[in-house]
Amino acid sequence: MIPASVLSAKFEVRRQSTAPLPVQDRAAALGLGYRWIRPEDFDFLAALYRSTREAELDRTPWDETEKQAFIAMQFEAQHAHYQAHYPQALWLVVLRDKTPVGRFYLERWDSEHRIIDIAIIPEARGQGLGRAILLDLQDEAQAAAKPVSIHVEKANPAQTLYRRLGFRTQEDKGVYDLMRWDPPPIR
Repeated sequence: MIPASVLSAKFEVRRQSTAPLPVQDRAAALGLGYRWIRPEDFDFLAALYRSTREAELDRTPWDETEKQAFIAMQFEAQHAHYQAHYPQALWLVVLRDKTPVGRFYLERWDSEHRIIDIAIIPEARGQGLGRAILLDLQDEAQAAAKPVSIHVEKANPAQTLYRRLGFRTQEDKGVYDLMRWDPPPIR
């Protein structure tokens, strides 16, 4: 957890969209559900963010205080960027049996569904939760005849999952690939 003493900005949560929650057929079968993020989720979301950066932090010579300060700064910057650039997004905490296990940020544009971010806590990874969420989203997008896209770091092991689910690299963005899944044509 990131101590409050290293936080420099107020954690703000953009107004909740009136859009419906994502389809949850496969996710619900695994005990998953969603709820809107709330200010009191800050500690959970910051710890979740850190869990996605541990491999990078392990390669630094920093002590724990420096790591916490760096993560707090990066988390706050990422959160502010997302909130500013995706004004109509769904900012969701992923729940498993009512316990937070991840985050799922999604914006539904007229032309596509954009996954802004999806992350699951380390203890719940490898159990098919992310796969279920993504398959449900693909079902929803297919029903709307829209593609699904996401920016994924090249070194992110989740790239394997995305590729298995039919996502392809659409554009090389340096550190990230813009990956896209297109629904099969209607016959």
